[in-house]
Order: sequence, then C-alpha cells, then structure tokens
Amino acid sequence: MVVTEKAATLELPELAGDYLNRLVETVRGDDRFTGVLLAGSGATGTMDRFSDLDTVIVCEDDHHREVLGKAVEFARSLGPLLAAFTGEHVGEPRLLICLFGPPLLHVDLKFVTVADLAHRAEDGVTVWQRGTAVADALESSTATWPTPDPQWIEDRFWAWIHYATTKIGRGELFECLDTLSALRGMVFGPLLAVRRGQRPQGMRRIESWAPDEVSPLVATLGDHTVPGCVAAVRASIDLYRRLRADNTAGQVCLHPEAEAAAVAYLEEVAEA
Repeated sequence: MVVTEKAATLELPELAGDYLNRLVETVRGDDRFTGVLLAGSGATGTMDRFSDLDTVIVCEDDHHREVLGKAVEFARSLGPLLAAFTGEHVGEPRLLICLFGPPLLHVDLKFVTVADLAHRAEDGVTVWQRGTAVADALESSTATWPTPDPQWIEDRFWAWIHYATTKIGRGELFECLDTLSALRGMVFGPLLAVRRGQRPQGMRRIESWAPDEVSPLVATLGDHTVPGCVAAVRASIDLYRRLRADNTAGQVCLHPEAEAAAVAYLEEVAEA
C-alpha cells in the first residue's frame, strides 16, 4: 500500500473521514482496485460538515465493467446505505451517488480505469494506490477543468431570452423562472468565476467569493408574477451585458440583431 504525504495531512470532518477510511480498507483488500483519489472540496481543503465526500476509485481495466455492475453492492459494504443511483443526469454513468446514514452523508463513488485518468477535470489527492500506476498516469497527463466558452454563450443567450419572454407572454411563469435559474448556472456563475479567478461550478460558493454580486444576482430571481418575471429577465440582460464586456475582450462575435430583437420583444410583451 502507498499513501501519499499529502493524503496524510488531510483534515476532513470526522464523519467523512470515517467513510473515506472504510473505503480505503475495502479496496486495499481487493485486487480489482488500483487506487483511491479524493476529489472536490476534500482535495482543496474547503470541506465542511455540509460537504459531499467526492471519491474516485480506480479499477483494473479488466474488472471495470464488473465493478460498475456491482457498484450498489460495493456501496452497501461501506455503511448504512439509504439511497444510491447512477449519474446519467449529469452525464456520468460511472458515478454512483449515495446517501448514507444516519448520520447523513452524501458520498460520490466514481469508478474509473487507470486509462481514464488521462481525461480528468481535476487532479485530486491520491489517498491510496497499489504500486505506482495511478501516480504514473497522473504525472503523464494534465487535468483540465471545463471553463465557459463566451462564444458558445453569446450564440445562445438571446434565444434563451426570447424563450423566457414567450413563457411570460403565455403565462407559464414557472417555466420562465426555471429558464432564469438555468441562466444563472450556465452563464452568470461561470462568467463570474472566470472574472474572479475561481473554478467555474455553476453557482457554488458564489456568496463567499463574490459577495458584491449577490444583489445583481438576486435581481435575476423573479417571482411568480408577470412584473416579477419581466424585471428578472431585464436584470439578466443587464448582468449578461456587463459580464460579457468584462470577459470577451473583443474575441467574441456578437449578435447585435438577435440582441436588439430579443430585447424589443421583451418590452412588447411587458407592455401587452
């Protein structure tokens, strides 16, 4: 067994630490497994009692399919499992999302092969490995965290504004509010993160690292009234224009005709 020096200095909440220890003890006695990495807030030293325990479990290539097929059984071996489901809804079928307890703890178990480590979003912390295959794979490749593409956003933003406006006009106000929520997660949070030198993760922890942006973001929430939705769409437009100016640096092809038409349509619906 190899435990890295960095792993030895991890400071985790007691409950999360207990589950991580159980996980390591389980895999170290099973030749199908090659390593365990700690990801997310645990790896960055920002974990608290409300955090998930994010883990990456490295399997031998020949056993990966078998391990995935018995992932729930594996999870049950770690403690009292209340719920478990795979992560297709976030585009990650290799992920098993678990709720253990009581006391309650959310644990993510992501099962990968050594080869999969070459295509990773973050390095994490190697808590345990058998031999040096995991370390070798990490050293021979670079983690790439997904970052927002300002052109991708600009190409879509005004169509999204039009969509939200049509829902106001039809009276589907919950759908409008859902669209505004999506804009915060896909547009405003990531653009603000880039601006502040933070990792883009939707709206995660934005209150702590961008407290001055709370008021502009609150203005995009809206409420279940036509005036409330109209005001929130207007606020979303204002916020996007500001963030676009801060982030594009002249490198994005703007769509002024779509922008003008979407804004005019919003005012038309608002006045109806």
